[in-house]
Amino acid sequence: MSSIWTPGGERPVPPKPATSEPTPPPRSEDAAQADPRDELTPEQQAQLERELAAMQEEVASTPASVVVANHAVGLFQLAAIHLNQQPPNLAEGRLAIDAMAALVEGLAGRLGDEEQSLRDGLAQLRMAFVQLSAAGGTPPA
Repeated sequence: MSSIWTPGGERPVPPKPATSEPTPPPRSEDAAQADPRDELTPEQQAQLERELAAMQEEVASTPASVVVANHAVGLFQLAAIHLNQQPPNLAEGRLAIDAMAALVEGLAGRLGDEEQSLRDGLAQLRMAFVQLSAAGGTPPA
């Protein structure tokens, strides 16, 4: 079993199930245009609106630096997933690493308490990318 580094520590990454294939979405035009809220009762719609308002309030009360740092962690995890494929998917890994770098380096000094952990994670990803590139040949342009 593989693991990935996160600012919160090493996390195991379970292997991908061999037989799981995503179910394709419905293709009919009616399904694409139908609003699922139309099927809710007025009470359910009101409950949904209350829950959405509560979620928006929670996001609004969270410092943007925390939300952005969480997105950077998601990019870290995305890069690690692509680099851990057999064979490693260097092109996709590089894109996720570059996106994380754009956030972490572009917002230097503005990411709060997690910034150093994010920088450390970015350095680890870059090192892994270089090692995998050297082992498998030239990285994609």
